[in-house]
Amino acid sequence: MLVSEPFNQTHGLRRNKNKPVRVIAVTSGKGGVGKTSVAVNLGVSLASMGKDVLLMDADLGLANVDVMLGLRPRFNLSHVVSGERALDEVVVDGPEGLKIVPASSGIHSMAVLGSAEHAGVIRAFSELNFPLDVLLIDTAAGISGSVIAYTKAAQEVIVVLCDEPASITDAYALIKILSREYGLHRFHVITNMVSSIQNGKDLYRKILQVTDRYLDVALDFMGVIPNDEYLRKAIQRQKSVIDAFPRCKSSLAFKKLAQKADSWPMPASAGGRLEFFVERLIMASQHGTGVSL
Repeated sequence: MLVSEPFNQTHGLRRNKNKPVRVIAVTSGKGGVGKTSVAVNLGVSLASMGKDVLLMDADLGLANVDVMLGLRPRFNLSHVVSGERALDEVVVDGPEGLKIVPASSGIHSMAVLGSAEHAGVIRAFSELNFPLDVLLIDTAAGISGSVIAYTKAAQEVIVVLCDEPASITDAYALIKILSREYGLHRFHVITNMVSSIQNGKDLYRKILQVTDRYLDVALDFMGVIPNDEYLRKAIQRQKSVIDAFPRCKSSLAFKKLAQKADSWPMPASAGGRLEFFVERLIMASQHGTGVSL
């Protein structure tokens, strides 16, 4: 018994290194639509379901995931890029067992990283050894190089909209660039801060009408987050709404979204581009392991 225990631990670690990870980018065409709130609360919801979830703050120059959750990390992604720390040394714990990779705020050099630096960050995730089911990426808003790099490297892309004309036009511009220039053709849409489910569906139909007419993409209506005073209170308290007010209407909406995301099938193979945890996808396809988590 004492002899076999270390072997089992090693075997478990090796198996974890080969297990595919669901990688989801949360993005938006413009700021102010609640994208980071969606990423944080979706992550907490998935973690509360028993998933091992890592949330990467990929707004590298204006990071605020740590602020939203009242965390004070000592190190962040800037220390990984500079070579001062390994990626696993900057990971911090959040609510419900959610793990977070914080980024820096107010460091100009991080906001203007080149493609080689972004590729290095993506590859660094393959060295993580702790159990992981889901990687959520909270990108910056807009169409910067970091948004393109990390969205392309994900398996699923969630676009967050709110009831503002600029939100819809900028989201369309983002989808257009990602599809025409980078070959992404499937997007999930969340309508945030809406007055009703019907209002959320109407917003989705507005962007769907334009994409159906001009773009070769598939949009999936993932769901709505209602305009909720309790969500604003949770943000003021620097907590996830799932933690602060678990039975409020926005918490229930996030839990539904998490269940939907968890039901998406894993890709059967790598997509042929630089991806997060691409080695695990290749290993899974070679060994015919299950593609569902």
